Amino acid sequence: MSSSCIEEVSIRNNPWYRIVNEMLAKAGVEINGPRPFDIQVKHPDFFKRVLQEGSLGLGESYMDGWWDCERLDIFFNNTIRAGLEDQLPRHLKDTLRIAAARIMNLQSKKRAWIVGKEHYDLGNDLFSRMLDEHMQYSCGYWKEATTLSDAQNAKLKMICDKLQLEPGMTLLDIGCGWGGLAQYAARHYGVAVHGVTISAEQQKMAQERCAGLDVTILLQDYRELDMQFDRIVSVGMFEHVGPKNYATYFSVADRNLKPEGIFLLHTIGSNKTNNSVDPWIDKYIFPNGCLPSVCQIAQSSEKHFVMEDWHNFGADYDKTLMAWNERFLQHWPEIADNYSERFKRMFSYYLNACAGAFRARDIQLWQIVFSRGIEDGLRVPH
Repeated sequence: MSSSCIEEVSIRNNPWYRIVNEMLAKAGVEINGPRPFDIQVKHPDFFKRVLQEGSLGLGESYMDGWWDCERLDIFFNNTIRAGLEDQLPRHLKDTLRIAAARIMNLQSKKRAWIVGKEHYDLGNDLFSRMLDEHMQYSCGYWKEATTLSDAQNAKLKMICDKLQLEPGMTLLDIGCGWGGLAQYAARHYGVAVHGVTISAEQQKMAQERCAGLDVTILLQDYRELDMQFDRIVSVGMFEHVGPKNYATYFSVADRNLKPEGIFLLHTIGSNKTNNSVDPWIDKYIFPNGCLPSVCQIAQSSEKHFVMEDWHNFGADYDKTLMAWNERFLQHWPEIADNYSERFKRMFSYYLNACAGAFRARDIQLWQIVFSRGIEDGLRVPH
């Protein structure tokens, strides 16, 4: 009998294997199966590790090369739709993390800078190759687009049109990233932009790309803002605010918006109201992040604004993430010397897992337009 047959027999006799196999079967996924979304297990302790450590064990074991999957995006779409993440046992650390989120302010002024340093400061060499020319690290709008560049251009135009920007207006960009939206709005709509970010790498590039335009980019926590603007926009930043700060966030937006102003919030959202965070994402990708729910946004904003429009195009994030993953792998040889092979597996796993989650409609992408009640209403283009 060959060694591979012996290994296969020993795995099938493993009680941990039987449990995982039964769970994956509900999602139509086979262990060592022939299809691109089947998983190929390379370490016998994989099954025990996943069942004992849940999402964190699944992600870390992939980073360690304990298993592979040709189409991680399909694997995650299938397993999420089958509800397998709810069947994995919750590790004690996960329980403590949820308890801590309810008790502590994980996104306090001091802690808010952590995600900037650990994720957004990873390196402009990485993000400049993975993203489009506007450096948009948020969902593109694929209604009529066929390329990542077209989708991001459509998203930027839609945001500016929803805000009804006109020459001479002032625009506050909370969480301005690498300055792509600030540059676009200043150049195409003639507005003066004030952007804030908590990432030094983002500020540096944003200042460079907006040179010569009426744009100011500051390294600043949003809670310190106290000015008056005609329009406010916030794209892909609210996910880092945290439930304990939602009321403060909308209070800050209210404080900085002129009476006749318009505020657009672009954020990933959760189908359910809870403070749970995927432990692998929290540890390796977005520390201290938390996705808001419809209920949380509504309750936190109702004291300050009239909700004029709520637009969900979360399915477009699937296409955006897959485009990023394609570009990431395509350009990897150019930056491989700056990162490890384990980092490559981690980052591709993140992109594919999120694509699968959006494809399964487990999480959403919302653009919400607020005002203080514009007379005759607001016609919001989609």
